[in-house]
Amino acid sequence: MESSLYAFVEDLRGEGPEKVLDRVLGEYGCDGLTVAAAYHRARDVTPHGSSRVTLRRDGVHFIPPADLFDGLRLQPPVQDGAEEEPLRAVRRLTAERGAGLSGWTVFLHNTTLGLAHPETTQENCFGDRAAPADLCPAHPDVRAYATALARAVARTGVDAVVAESLHFGLFGHGYHHERDFVGLGPVEDFLLGLCFCVHCRRRTEAADADAGSARAEAARAVQRVLDGATPLPGPLSPEALAEQVGRSVADYATGRRETVSSLVATVASAVADEGSRLVFIDLTGAAKGYADGLPADGPAVDDAWRCGVDPAAVAASAAGYAVLAYARDPARIAQDLTAYRAAVGDGPALRAVLRPGRPDTSTDTHLAEKLQALATTADAVDFYHYGLYPLPVLTRIGHALAGRSRK
Repeated sequence: MESSLYAFVEDLRGEGPEKVLDRVLGEYGCDGLTVAAAYHRARDVTPHGSSRVTLRRDGVHFIPPADLFDGLRLQPPVQDGAEEEPLRAVRRLTAERGAGLSGWTVFLHNTTLGLAHPETTQENCFGDRAAPADLCPAHPDVRAYATALARAVARTGVDAVVAESLHFGLFGHGYHHERDFVGLGPVEDFLLGLCFCVHCRRRTEAADADAGSARAEAARAVQRVLDGATPLPGPLSPEALAEQVGRSVADYATGRRETVSSLVATVASAVADEGSRLVFIDLTGAAKGYADGLPADGPAVDDAWRCGVDPAAVAASAAGYAVLAYARDPARIAQDLTAYRAAVGDGPALRAVLRPGRPDTSTDTHLAEKLQALATTADAVDFYHYGLYPLPVLTRIGHALAGRSRK
């Protein structure tokens, strides 16, 4: 089973790419590296980095090719040091060692672009452009930007473009330092994250959804809680939305899947034209288990619609489908991967992404149990993240992979 470890360009720059590759390929036993080619704003504790706390900003780690971005309204911010072409440099090193290299690309989660071009961001049911980090996948300028970005990353020579946030964003992750003293429930939180911009309305209406009614019903449901009422009890599903909020809202929410599926197909085709392949990251596992590794309710695949993702349709275009298996319980991971395998079929390579440490994993044995849990369903396993965990935690990867190979 193929394996890779996620990393930042800053990790390679701070410790030296040779040293990082020695650990990843030698000590940990991975087959390759997945490096952030385009990332978003963040503040990270980096236990063995060149700084102990690293501040990141939106941008790409290469000079955007003029033939791809000239004339486009959205231009990617460029990271410091991009002129050094760090991805091409590590590509040469991985090629010398016979290792794989993927370009991890954050597509539509970009606060810098959202603040500069608010009209390209998601518009909620009240008409607010209140999620500057979330570019709308229905907006023509955003779709053109995503396609150009995918081509640009593929041109750096990576084996695969690993696509993060190539879908709708959720309300709870639209900006930094967010506050809610109202006490929104999961239904209201979801409704506030729905985009009702003119492009989304047109696309969903083409799929026979009543966008006007959906917007009014969503606003009515959220406003009652803003006025002091008790949040709706849930559960959050299309059927429950239809019953508790209105059929038009459920149809509108599920109708967004065509927007995402068509965008993924366009991006995947562009990547293939550049001689690479697309791996799609499904965010749902993180939405359910990121904070504590304790995802509740049914398999993650059943909730992919919340981001506008239709796993089967996406899998028909992508060469790989990455599942964020952020759970403490190996049995839960097995359940999620089995459900995803049934949904995506045998077409794309199904990749499970595991965290070797907090809050999901406690020991070498625990990580090995997770590998065993996905052995019959996943084609590959990736680990998140080289720069964010202490070195003793990362050694669990090597122990777990070595134990699997002995069986």
